[in-house]
Amino acid sequence: MAKTEKIKYVCRECGAIHDKWHGKCKECSSWDTLEEQVEFVASGATKKPVAGSLNNALKLSDFDVSKLHRERFISDIPEFDRVMGGGIVKGSVALISGEPGIGKSTLLLQICQALSHLKVLYVSGEESAMQIKMRAQRLGVNSENLFILCENELEKIEANVNSIAPDLLIVDSIQTVSSSLIPSSSGSITQVRDCSGVLINLTKKGGFATVLVGHVNKDGAIAGPKLLEHMVDVVLYFEGDRSDSCRVIRAIKNRYGSTNEIGLFEMCDKGLVEVPDPSKRLLEDSPQNVPGSCPVCLMEGTRPIIAEVQALAAKSPFQAPKRSSSGVDFNRMNMLLAVLEKRLGLRFFDKDVYLNVIGGLRLDETAADMGIAAALISCVKDIPLSGSVIAIGEIGLSGECRTVGSIDLRINEAVRLGFDVIIIPYRTRLKYEPEGVKLIRVKSVFELLTALADFK
Repeated sequence: MAKTEKIKYVCRECGAIHDKWHGKCKECSSWDTLEEQVEFVASGATKKPVAGSLNNALKLSDFDVSKLHRERFISDIPEFDRVMGGGIVKGSVALISGEPGIGKSTLLLQICQALSHLKVLYVSGEESAMQIKMRAQRLGVNSENLFILCENELEKIEANVNSIAPDLLIVDSIQTVSSSLIPSSSGSITQVRDCSGVLINLTKKGGFATVLVGHVNKDGAIAGPKLLEHMVDVVLYFEGDRSDSCRVIRAIKNRYGSTNEIGLFEMCDKGLVEVPDPSKRLLEDSPQNVPGSCPVCLMEGTRPIIAEVQALAAKSPFQAPKRSSSGVDFNRMNMLLAVLEKRLGLRFFDKDVYLNVIGGLRLDETAADMGIAAALISCVKDIPLSGSVIAIGEIGLSGECRTVGSIDLRINEAVRLGFDVIIIPYRTRLKYEPEGVKLIRVKSVFELLTALADFK
């Protein structure tokens, strides 16, 4: 039966299929994301139902939950286990992504050493066996159960998996794997989707765990089809500035645990070292009595973490002042600047404003609003805050200060680290007030300004 070529265009962001090329995807409205794919179709072919291939539906009550047992592989790296929800689940597929050189391969080799009692197959499509050996020696990895395979072809990887029968499969990276049965280059949407599907089915049938490494594009998103993130069970992002030693691993999706947990590491000569007390690590180099700095407390899952927000406002030489934020949502920063200008009359419209969160953390919570506002007020009013002051709370468009969740955990963490002045919203209800700590309750940004003026 003759085969004909059919050309289609697939969006690498949402996976939408188009008959012809467009500059803008009609489904997700992303620009320049359509990629050409060639599909071979057998002319005149019709699908016929296969006898006995139909799976019968069962009632929910027919499933025996007592037989369901999810075994986890617990490593000696508690920060990683925390993010995974208590360890790597047997039969699961995890996808870890991050910028080049951030430390993904280093972390995976250290996991191999931590799980040295298990049989691990490490597949690398980017490095040679000698390169992996040299890095393993530097990291002190000497597991006898670690198998190295430098291969890009999917069929050979599958053959080695069936031969070795590992407990854990690591593929670094999924964008380098290709199948000879698919007429497209490695890294294309079709190759990534189909090769991932084969590895996922192999994982589910074999009962072992798989960790896939994914590249990122220039926008920081995982390269390849968005469908890949839906196919896997866990999606982890490895974040951090390569010029800084601090690294953060964050769960974006986790079918077996919380998506709010983070793990903090520090890159050293011997690899990644855990930071068991992130708050203390992030505050150890905080400047004392310098305007424009204020600590905030954010919740990452069940863990409160105190980070430092730094603000700088300087007279702009340009007609349109510059706004820059690192770790703070840009739109949130502009909103807080507008509130401070409107409600307090502070002049930011003629100043360049810079915001930075120390340690590479990202403040996604509104609980950091008061800390950000305090840093901005401290900078523009030249009020140095002592290292014992912290602000916790949300700010509304009217300038009111609103309470936030888990306030008791946040205050306890602040007390543990030695903060003796805590600024909180007026209507905050506490289970108990800590001794030896001054609680300043404020109703609005005007009262926040008055409270900060007392430190001058």
